[in-house]
Parts: sequence; C-alpha cells; structure tokens
Amino acid sequence: MPVRILIAKPGLDGHDRGAKVVARALRDSGCEVIYTGLHQTPAQIAEIAVQEDVDGVGLSALSGAHMTLFPSVVQELRSRGADDIVVFGGGIIPDTDVQALADAGITPIFGPGTSLDDIQAWVDEQFSD
Repeated sequence: MPVRILIAKPGLDGHDRGAKVVARALRDSGCEVIYTGLHQTPAQIAEIAVQEDVDGVGLSALSGAHMTLFPSVVQELRSRGADDIVVFGGGIIPDTDVQALADAGITPIFGPGTSLDDIQAWVDEQFSD
C-alpha cells in the first residue's frame, strides 16, 4: 500500500508553488498525495487528514505564521485522536524556530533549497515498513 501524504497550506499564505512541486515529486515517486489548496484552517487540515487516512501531513508556510499555525494543526490532529499522523513542514522558516516546532511535534523542517531527493528519502525512511 502506498504512503499517503497530505500537503497543506495553512493560513492566508497565497504562495503554493513549492507545495505543489513537493506534492508532485512525492506523487511521482509512488506516494498517494492529497493537496488541500490554499487558505486552509488547522481544523480543516486535520479533518481532511483523518478523512483521507493519511500517514503524514506536510505543511508549507511562507507567511511567517508557522509558529502559530503548524502547532495548531498538531493540536487539531490530537483532538481527533490522530496523533499517530507524522507532521513535517517546509517554507521560509528561520533556523531559530526549528527547535520550537520540533518540540511542538513538527519535524523535520525542509527549508529553501532542500532537494526533492532529500525530501523523498526522508519520506521513504520515515514510512518504510
């Protein structure tokens, strides 16, 4: 059974090219990928993740609201009993925020310039049987 990944854009960030590139690369490597589209609330993202029975949720943020939105997605997943879903992130996220996001349950963070091969290798390792 292929790995199921939800790629999501929480908040009002209107830039989704990177999220779409990652979604396509994961799909092309054999994952089933669901892309939520823009302007999703943490509750919407968590609900879609549960409904679609995903293994992981990849969050993308360029707006600077990652310290609020990313942990909120984790909390929404937990409130639905879905704390087994792995949450990872990417976008323009300062190095100084990475540890706090990890402490909140979002790891790893893939920053600008991360190769698609590195992201796919992490997915393969994280979700291998």
